[in-house]
Amino acid sequence: MATRIHTCPLCEATCGLRIEVEDNRVLSIRGDDEDVFSRGFLCPKAAGLKALEEDPDRLRRPLVRRDGELREATWAEAWHVVEEGLAPVLEQHGRNAVAVYLGNPSAHNLAANVYAPAFLKALGSQNVYSASTVDQMPKQVSAGLMFGAGLSVPVPDLDRCEHLLVLGANPLVSNGSLMTSPNARGRIRAIRKRGGKVVVVDPRRTRTAEEADEHHAVVPGTDAHLLLGVVHTLFAEGLVDLGAAAPHVAGLDAVEQLAGDFTPERVEPVCGIAAGEIRRIAREFAAAERAACYGRIGTCTQEFGTLASWLIDVVNTLTGNLDREGGAMFTRAAAGQRNTAGPPGVGKGIRIGRWQSRVRGLPEVFGELPVVCLAEEIETPGDDRVRALITVAGNPVVSTPQSERLDRALGELDFMVALDIYVNETTRHADVVLPGPSPLARSHYDLALYQLAVRNVANYSPPALEPEPDLEPEWRTLLRLTAVVTGQGADADIDAIDDFVIDTLIQRAAADEQSPLSGRDPAEVRAELGERRGPDRALDLLLRAGPYELTLDQLEQSPHGIDLGPLAPRLPEVLRTPSGKVELAPEQVVADVERLRASLERTRNGHLVLVGRRHLRSNNSWMHNLRPLVKGKDRCTMHVNPADAERLGLVDGAQARLTSAGGTVEAPVEVTDAIRAGVVSIPHGWGHDVPGVRLDVARAHAGVNSNVLSDGSLFDPLSGNAVLNGIPVDVTPA
Repeated sequence: MATRIHTCPLCEATCGLRIEVEDNRVLSIRGDDEDVFSRGFLCPKAAGLKALEEDPDRLRRPLVRRDGELREATWAEAWHVVEEGLAPVLEQHGRNAVAVYLGNPSAHNLAANVYAPAFLKALGSQNVYSASTVDQMPKQVSAGLMFGAGLSVPVPDLDRCEHLLVLGANPLVSNGSLMTSPNARGRIRAIRKRGGKVVVVDPRRTRTAEEADEHHAVVPGTDAHLLLGVVHTLFAEGLVDLGAAAPHVAGLDAVEQLAGDFTPERVEPVCGIAAGEIRRIAREFAAAERAACYGRIGTCTQEFGTLASWLIDVVNTLTGNLDREGGAMFTRAAAGQRNTAGPPGVGKGIRIGRWQSRVRGLPEVFGELPVVCLAEEIETPGDDRVRALITVAGNPVVSTPQSERLDRALGELDFMVALDIYVNETTRHADVVLPGPSPLARSHYDLALYQLAVRNVANYSPPALEPEPDLEPEWRTLLRLTAVVTGQGADADIDAIDDFVIDTLIQRAAADEQSPLSGRDPAEVRAELGERRGPDRALDLLLRAGPYELTLDQLEQSPHGIDLGPLAPRLPEVLRTPSGKVELAPEQVVADVERLRASLERTRNGHLVLVGRRHLRSNNSWMHNLRPLVKGKDRCTMHVNPADAERLGLVDGAQARLTSAGGTVEAPVEVTDAIRAGVVSIPHGWGHDVPGVRLDVARAHAGVNSNVLSDGSLFDPLSGNAVLNGIPVDVTPA
């Protein structure tokens, strides 16, 4: 028996694992007490890794569609079908006829972080979609406009914070999101133990709200109204003090003018929080010595997502808590971070809308189009119609709006390839499914997530298990796809393409005057990287080019991670805006405030509204096929307030029918006072009862797909993010 040290790849918390292994089998998994970041903390999801290793439904060989059914094939057969399927689409209809969807697990995968960008550039299609536009794009857009880069997201300095204001987030369940924070529960409890205060704004009394000093049950989708009421109060009562950030901030007067008519009294009937409470929230936040405002998926997946995301950082800035210890600070990651590259304090900023979707003209953001328009791009005839789709670790039929429409649209494709370990609701449509190794059979480094960590850390994990036979590493699969779409064929020299990728990264680092590799001979740098290949070699380079000048050898010698210290002030060097300032009033955001102002006059039509929710043992839909993560009572229920249940004749445990502009579902009723009256809630990621899915455990706990109720016509116009919270629904007994 041997002990392997690894980092959990299942969510953003990056908890350290101690895995007992014998004969290449996982015997047990527990928290790593020596991990420099998680210190032994572990949530229940980690038990799913052992179940995933043993899951008979997990694919271990490629599948190819023959006579209408997906059947096992050799890699050579699978790649032959991929070439035969993609080549004619590209030749006859052009690059845009092939679309790509990147699922959430891609963000947790070093191979995807390194090689997916190379593949997308080689493909050259404007039809790129991802889970970001059902999840986090408003925050990336607001951060990009304010600070110059999409991942320049200020995160709460939880370990020194004394007043935490949380909107639309449940970090005791998520362990942080766009805020990498293992043991968020312990860190948030510590705020109260040291005499601080935690305030939660959420339509539901979540686990985080139960631990807080205060909970305010806001009307879904009105966080921006509430926050502008807070901003109005800060100006009206002379509470604005930018602190040390003052010399680096532009647009203060414009923000004051925008907030002028958003008085607490004006926003109270919209957001459902009393004017006096709004003023008290503002005063107490401003009075705290170290405070941080944090919002997450509830503030992103709504019609004013970018405005709400922007206002969170406006509140932090106006109260002097931006870039202050205990406030909202910028992580300095060890590798791959845009805001540590190039000249410090100035840059090109971001551009959005460089192209538009074909049918509705929705704008591109960070190289991708909103996923709300994917179905129509497949269905609608004309030039550049999507005729082929490549999915990478994604299940958009469950996780994106208008699920039933997208499900039908996938049946109209000429060809589909899926990189996935399961035949799920989406990949059942594929002509070829290309599996990869399990997470424990590949090396791991959270390249994206460490850019959002509440402490500067670096932690690399070599594979904990030997790879299973007949499974090609994901990085080689991505490079082989690159060869196919560039006309080199699947039999191309993959190592040569890998060398091209690494040489491009080396040249970029050598050209960056801020990089430790600036001016170096690329051939010399490549030689120093040694015999490694694939994502490990790329990671070694990115570490060497990073601000700490680490090497992968150093990380391998530190299996529990390297602690790079607490967050430290980074203004102005972190900025990459053309002005070199924090843009407190970006032009696009200012223009969108008029849409928010118009909504003040909107009247409620008596509908209930639907919001989502998340469970500690869930993150992505595929986890529902892991028995330890779905055991216990049914979690896919509709939460409803007792007053609404009585009014509508809903009985706890009975079925309810929910109908929206998007569709109809039935779900079991769970009556609870933990949800605001006028609001119902169904968790996301369920609905595993469709034909052709090979998920035996998930099918036994099928649940309902809440995204059947979402409406693809509803989206945040600045970011293109889908509206998944605040959806009007009619609810009746089934």
